[in-house]
Amino acid sequence: MLISENVLLKPYNTFGITATARYFSTFANAQELESLLADGRVSGQPRMILGGGSNILLTKNYDGAMLKNEIKGITVVAEDNDYVYVKAGAGENWHGFVQYCIGQNLAGLENLSLIPGNVGASPMQNIGAYGVEIKDCFHELEAFHLQEKKLVKFNNTDCKFGYRESVFKHEYKNQFAIITVTYKLSKQPHFNTSYGAIEAELEHMGVKELSIRAISDAVINIRSSKLPNPAEIGNAGSFFKNPSIDGATYRRLKETFPNVVAYPLPDDHFKLAAGWLIEQCGWKGFREGDAGVHAKQSLVLVNYGQAKGSEIYHLSQQVVDSVQQKFGVTLEREVNII
Repeated sequence: MLISENVLLKPYNTFGITATARYFSTFANAQELESLLADGRVSGQPRMILGGGSNILLTKNYDGAMLKNEIKGITVVAEDNDYVYVKAGAGENWHGFVQYCIGQNLAGLENLSLIPGNVGASPMQNIGAYGVEIKDCFHELEAFHLQEKKLVKFNNTDCKFGYRESVFKHEYKNQFAIITVTYKLSKQPHFNTSYGAIEAELEHMGVKELSIRAISDAVINIRSSKLPNPAEIGNAGSFFKNPSIDGATYRRLKETFPNVVAYPLPDDHFKLAAGWLIEQCGWKGFREGDAGVHAKQSLVLVNYGQAKGSEIYHLSQQVVDSVQQKFGVTLEREVNII
């Protein structure tokens, strides 16, 4: 395995930020990862496992070893009357994996079409969209403990999934490399079209008979219409999480801002639409140099070409401060800041 020095990371992050890693290598299985970890250029440095690079913002050069997960393969590992269990390598492209499952007529992931990144990141941040989250059909994963050099299995409960959260973002942060992920997919679909503009898009498409393929196509159309393609404009998708507040705070907020966009949660809590909050603060379409807020979706910060990661981070802090000042709500970044 080749370990390269001073590698340009621009091709490996969807923001298109120009930064370098002191050391860089790839691994295609757990054995190769273990060998890399034993190399002095890796073992004696800070290290980071890199997936599709779609959820990171590089604010400086990485003075350590960046190891890119390129574990591939999709296999059916079990089946019963109702479900098929499909295992995918963590380095598989997420959208490609979703399309494979749809091609096999396996339901559960169709609402998550066109989300950027790789399979390994899906349970790490419990990705979700259009009323579906990974935890809804996640079965188990295998992860390699970077210190103890062993494989560990995690089931749904072990992962402690929450809104854009898992155990790998907190107590196990930077301790594991996800190797494979297994999903429990339905032979009989349960269509979820109530969220966002899916039903309207299906009608616009002229869909007469609902299918997981039709839902996937609708989601792809919606996402393509309002989210920038990272190949054309650097971005990492939604930069901020939708904040949750208690009922009393929501009711006070609604008195002052009657049009506030919110969704009810259990236990008298509400999830606010971060995009709406940001837009009300006047950020939609804002641009300073090559760092900006996307003109069609305020949740998305963009690099129009030569923006530095530090400039995008500074812009994100301005957004956070303005939302806090206007609404008394603190936005949390969804993107991993390096």
